[in-house]
Amino acid sequence: MQSLKNIWFFLILAILMYGCGVYSFTGASIPPQAQTFSVAHFPNNAQLVQPTLSQVFTDALKDKFSRQTNLRFTNGVGDLHFEGSITGYNVQPQAIGADDRAAQNRLTVTVRVTFVNEHEPENDFEQSFSRFYDYPSTRSLAEIENQAIEAITEALVEDIFNRAVVNW
Repeated sequence: MQSLKNIWFFLILAILMYGCGVYSFTGASIPPQAQTFSVAHFPNNAQLVQPTLSQVFTDALKDKFSRQTNLRFTNGVGDLHFEGSITGYNVQPQAIGADDRAAQNRLTVTVRVTFVNEHEPENDFEQSFSRFYDYPSTRSLAEIENQAIEAITEALVEDIFNRAVVNW
């Protein structure tokens, strides 16, 4: 009977903490007075431009905050605001084989992010984030590009989310 009371106590406590915006189950620590977030379009300013990357990245960042926080998206400037640009998109050989040819290539994407927290300005930042995807040189970039962009975008968005609202 005591363990049932303990379970109810912790369940109610967790619901109250989540509902107040003090804590979320993703580990996000968002100011209770924050109600909205905004994400400006991230233009692709890299030397090599992948046409869909800008929209894919911008949408992924919006989706992450919509799914993992109780904040509302706004088209204006939200309580938490993200802006920036894609500054790098390049492919380089990563591993050289016995015949002096690339055995593996690496696609790297770099994003410059400016984050503004209207309620906790000490958490504002401007930072570059970079992630990569390695693939065998026997495959062309066109063959792996969609899969690589999806994996890189997911990792970049997770890094940005953690930097902005997960204060471990």
